[in-house]
Amino acid sequence: MFIDSAGEKLIADNFDGKLQPGQKDRFKRQIEFILEVDKLKHVLRQTILMDKSRRENSAEHSWHIALTVMVLSEYAGDADIDFFRVMKILLVHDLIEIDAGDTYCYDDRGRQDQAEREKLAADRIFNILPPDQAGTFRDLWDEFEERKTPESRFANALDRVQPLLHNYFTRGQTWQENDIKSDQVKSRMRPVDDGAPVLWNYVSSLIDDAVRKGFLSE
Repeated sequence: MFIDSAGEKLIADNFDGKLQPGQKDRFKRQIEFILEVDKLKHVLRQTILMDKSRRENSAEHSWHIALTVMVLSEYAGDADIDFFRVMKILLVHDLIEIDAGDTYCYDDRGRQDQAEREKLAADRIFNILPPDQAGTFRDLWDEFEERKTPESRFANALDRVQPLLHNYFTRGQTWQENDIKSDQVKSRMRPVDDGAPVLWNYVSSLIDDAVRKGFLSE
């Protein structure tokens, strides 16, 4: 059943004859998932946009880093990487924030129960889909979290590079608002060295320059 924001059923069950036999429930679950993930557009992150007009939402973040895969693929640490899989991992990895919210990476208190909250969210959100697709999405999310494959390591690297660029090129506004220190940023960025060593050199130079320019405290 498809319900709009006012609680009204909008789409009648009149598409039975237009689908292959046995596909009705599958199709309904797929559409319900597509509607559900629209909620990611309302999840706000700490990162601000480059023009400083507002905070970025998680859907924008996922789109931005998926596009970054196409642009920065040549800097991946492993030669034989499935970049399409990297993009899929990045498009899926933050969907759990619909339920769990965005946990600020420097929020030690919020991170204490982050894993538990996000696993519960993954169980609910991915299981809206038909079982085969639910399993595929959950595998992609688990892969990102575990960081064991070349694809997941590169995905994690870019997931950290994108907000760093925002922080640096907005003159450290979010860092300063949250009293973040350079050693915290360096620790947070370490997975970049694992997934994209060349980008780690660039990241390190930005952090050092941010300290020199007063964007980031030591």
